[in-house]
Amino acid sequence: MKQAQRQMHLGAFLMETGHHLAAWRHPSVQANAGTSLQAYVALAQSAERACFDAIFLADNVAANLAPGAHRAARSDRLDPLTLLPALAAVTQRIGLVATATTSYNEPYHIARKFATLDHLSGGRAGWNLVTSDNAAEAENFNRSSHFAHAERYARAHEFHQVVTGLWDSWGDNSFVRDQANGVYYDPATVHTLNHQGRFFSVKGPLNVPRSPQGWPVVVQAGASEDGRVLAAQTADVVFTAHPDLKAAQIFYQDMKARAIAVGRAPESLKIMPGLSVIVGRTEEEAQQRFAELQALIHPEVGVALLARMLGNFDLSAYPIDGPLPCRSPIVDSAAGKRC
Repeated sequence: MKQAQRQMHLGAFLMETGHHLAAWRHPSVQANAGTSLQAYVALAQSAERACFDAIFLADNVAANLAPGAHRAARSDRLDPLTLLPALAAVTQRIGLVATATTSYNEPYHIARKFATLDHLSGGRAGWNLVTSDNAAEAENFNRSSHFAHAERYARAHEFHQVVTGLWDSWGDNSFVRDQANGVYYDPATVHTLNHQGRFFSVKGPLNVPRSPQGWPVVVQAGASEDGRVLAAQTADVVFTAHPDLKAAQIFYQDMKARAIAVGRAPESLKIMPGLSVIVGRTEEEAQQRFAELQALIHPEVGVALLARMLGNFDLSAYPIDGPLPCRSPIVDSAAGKRC
């Protein structure tokens, strides 16, 4: 019996001048690529020729002014929902996925923007639903402090409910546009949302016709317990990254089980693990390129990234070549205090 052919899904995560912290400093790199339409066009078209399923643009809504940020290409970036329509015009098949936070947006805006992108691209839009872990964003949106973790996710659940409800405002054939009889849309097919919730009050309907694919694809990347719950209930695709195969397998099995637990078919939730690749004609050449990039990392930049990975733990008072300090020391009566 011939086994069914399986295909790998590939997405290209386009981050400014590259994922490596020091990539922007390499002589072969266009230092201003993060704000260059031509650079993004070249990358999107290359990914499409290589048969990638989608390109993905991350986002945040605050400039990076953390210690060492002036040495890293992470403080200026284009709005992905302005950039992706431009890329839609120069590509034909590849998916176009952008991050938009539920913490500092309104559901009607997000529903409208992604429905518009879906129409402009012929059904290729995807929304990476995030809750914002960057506390610096709060003060840009009339808040003195960031949302608490539980509140962020409660808001995200309701936000998704409102957005998808707005995407269902119209039927597939609501806009008949009958010129002879003077009927533009069928009023019997309008679905007014009338949402009243804890965080949002939205009447609707959306003023964009139903998307070519019904709803744009919904992507999630949260790894916390709350993030996994949200993904299992709302996502078509989960982006993830793990340091080893075993951890990745455990995550995969957990997410599939969570999807089943909320009444979904496991295959309806796709898991896409992240992989950073350094390419060379030989392994030796690839290793040499990696070493070149590593050598370009300024110590301030490396420490700043480590601090963020530790939950914005301030490392400025500790020697750079010393041991990593304890955040929550364990006291052992025999061995004394240790991490």
